Amino acid sequence: MRDFKILFVYPNLRGMNMLPPAIAVFSQILKNNGFEVALFDTTYYKIGNDFDSDKEKEKNLAVRPFDLKEEVTLKATNPFDDLDQLVNSFQPDLIAMSVTEDIFPLGLRLIKHIDKYDILTIVGGVFPTFAPRKVLKNKEIDIVCVGEGEDALLELCMKLRVGKDYSNIENLWIEKETGEVIKNQIRKVVDVDKIPLPDFSLFEEARLYRPMAGKIYRMFPVETHRGCPYSCSYCNSPAQRNLHNIEHAGNYFRKRSVSMVKRELEFYKNEWGAEYFYFWADTFFAYTDKEFEEFVEMYNDIKIPFWCQARPEQITEERIRQLRSVGLHRMSLGIEHGNEEFRRRVINRKTSNEVIIKAFEIISDYALPAGVSVNNIVGFPTETPELAMDTIQLNRSIADKVDTMNCYAFTPFHGTPLRELSVKMGYIEEDTFTGCLTGEPVLNMSQFPKERIKGLMRTFSLYVRFGKEMWNDIQIAENSTPEGERMFSKLREEYIHKYFSTESVG
Repeated sequence: MRDFKILFVYPNLRGMNMLPPAIAVFSQILKNNGFEVALFDTTYYKIGNDFDSDKEKEKNLAVRPFDLKEEVTLKATNPFDDLDQLVNSFQPDLIAMSVTEDIFPLGLRLIKHIDKYDILTIVGGVFPTFAPRKVLKNKEIDIVCVGEGEDALLELCMKLRVGKDYSNIENLWIEKETGEVIKNQIRKVVDVDKIPLPDFSLFEEARLYRPMAGKIYRMFPVETHRGCPYSCSYCNSPAQRNLHNIEHAGNYFRKRSVSMVKRELEFYKNEWGAEYFYFWADTFFAYTDKEFEEFVEMYNDIKIPFWCQARPEQITEERIRQLRSVGLHRMSLGIEHGNEEFRRRVINRKTSNEVIIKAFEIISDYALPAGVSVNNIVGFPTETPELAMDTIQLNRSIADKVDTMNCYAFTPFHGTPLRELSVKMGYIEEDTFTGCLTGEPVLNMSQFPKERIKGLMRTFSLYVRFGKEMWNDIQIAENSTPEGERMFSKLREEYIHKYFSTESVG
């Protein structure tokens, strides 16, 4: 049997995405089956305007100031030249790329650059799943994976290695030389308890370090749940669930057994020197009471600080108490919007402000070492600046209970109801790509212009923390004019001195 090599291309900008578990898992699956694997990761290259998502959040006071200089050295070389060198030295038989919507344009540039080598190329991820035609219309891309990739990618590689026809592999859309697109059905969902331990040896040492509450940790992402049981209209997790239901492929929302989670945690702790765990489930508290008790008992033996996120309506005093006792270091809760009626009608989140406030009070009572952060979004379709101020007002009511406040621009991801509404309302064109959460707003709304959205994003924490007697100055700081920049710089320094410098978190 001949050697068969797969080169993963991971387009990323600094601070945008942490270690991608999917690529690490795919790598181990392929290695277990005798394939050779390599990775090209753009995270630490200077690309374009050198956007850094984490530093953008720091600038806007959404995270505490941090310094990664000791852990990270930026590459001085050209990423396209280095990609050329890797392709020539590794000689891959297949190029595999995983992308989110915001990073797809960079990924496409990379794929276009190496198209001259005429290597079969497959692209997967959330964006290709919900916009397969838009991805496949690029001549440089031969195959799109719709849905989960663990089994589909392995089957593709197994068939390619022995020269078999691969046109009928489930989950794959394949464009033939004639231009015809073969659209195979969705396969049964993956058994998340049978996924191997991830192969992070592909990644540079620097990728293991991430900031959390102003400090740098050797941090590993851990999957406890896949999918989400809720149906927020700005999120594409419900669309994943619907896609698999329609195709009778099984329930997309799955929980990993606590024993399998423990196996992974111990692997990172004992083999990789983990200092921090990042439970990236959409909502960590989707556990039943029995499952939760089992997790707490298990984690009592791990004794490594961790972060997780949950919804306010899931917070109970008993759950926070138990997690705090075994290492809960920091949490994030999503408010998203402060107007109850707008939140229910447009976002499909039915929690009351009273329940939200109570959740933060409970968490505050247990004094997490690095506190709790709150996630907010401005610039929803049909929203107005006045409605956005309701979000600020709700955050003001919990300001003494939280460490930091995130404020993101609404992003109309493919596969979400609010993208469909945005197109229908004429706020975006059908072919519009989203930006990243911390980047530029993309909706064109006369009642809520992009510049106003951007202004509120960067001054959000100022409005929340400072007294209303300072709101006139903050309004000036919203503007990207010389006067606005001077005012923002002045207020930002005051904020850091008052809320970050005098407190020790960690």
